[in-house]
Amino acid sequence: MIFSEVIIIGGGPAGSTCAWKLKQGYKECILLDSKIFPRTKLCAGWITPKVIDQLELDDYPHIQLNANYVNFFGIDKKLKSKSYAIRRYEFDDWLLKRSGVDVYHHKVRNIKKQDGFYIIDDAYKCKYLVGAGGTHCPVYNSFFKELQPRNKNHEVCCLEEEIKYDYEEKASRCWFYEHDIQGYSWCISKNDGYLNLGVGALFKGKKVNIKEHWDHLVKKLDTLNIVKNYKFKPKGYVYQIRDRVGRCRIDNAFIIGDAAGLATTDLGEGIGPAVESAMRAADTIINKTNFTLHSIHKKSDPIAMGIMLFLWRIVNFFKIKRHSKLSFR
Repeated sequence: MIFSEVIIIGGGPAGSTCAWKLKQGYKECILLDSKIFPRTKLCAGWITPKVIDQLELDDYPHIQLNANYVNFFGIDKKLKSKSYAIRRYEFDDWLLKRSGVDVYHHKVRNIKKQDGFYIIDDAYKCKYLVGAGGTHCPVYNSFFKELQPRNKNHEVCCLEEEIKYDYEEKASRCWFYEHDIQGYSWCISKNDGYLNLGVGALFKGKKVNIKEHWDHLVKKLDTLNIVKNYKFKPKGYVYQIRDRVGRCRIDNAFIIGDAAGLATTDLGEGIGPAVESAMRAADTIINKTNFTLHSIHKKSDPIAMGIMLFLWRIVNFFKIKRHSKLSFR
């Protein structure tokens, strides 16, 4: 059985950041992941200036600086701000290698607590256990799920594909609340001629035909001459956006990033909260500080997105009211 003071499950930005900080603090640490890196990871893939500063990415070679274009209710707007686009295939692998910890290719099936230690599949043993394995993280499932089950009203359904395509403009484009969707679609250009295309929508307890919204996006890309005559093969996934933050530590077991359901409520952005929560977990393990995630921002852009959500609700109110009048007639 392999022993390490700290074991992290999950090698995405949350897991690798926590490992990196623990290594800097001279804490013994290993990381387990079910995939071999580099691996394909569906994600729109933009990061904020704060993340760049926190992760000290000055020497990261694959960031692309994009102009930002948004569309609300059919109105196009070029923003003054810029966005930083990355491919998770490269980004996650680079962060994991930089962390300097030993990485084991292992799919976790069973975790138990015994005599103050955590035993993983009778093969690994640790004093501190950090769950960074995303929405379906085995640490969450083993110790947190019964205490705080996922809220179905905060589930996001996505369809997405990242393609190699001859598109030269460095741009991030988002279309909000189109086609009666509570969410948005996007087209993000990336380094080395890649495009990430996708659509994400909140369930809110309703059935969402995400394929219909994907088809709407494909037609739009064709009309705008961004992507034409391409045979797409999108893949889907579901994850949680921020609800109330419950317990993210039980004894010496922690959950961070998407395992704790920290993605922002406006853009569904998960990398920033993942990095922030990972640093806090590492600090708690190294310095025995209090571990809390409540102060991590719920929104990527609280003011602008709050206004847009308010306008969306007004538009839908009048749609419903108009429909009711027509039905009465």
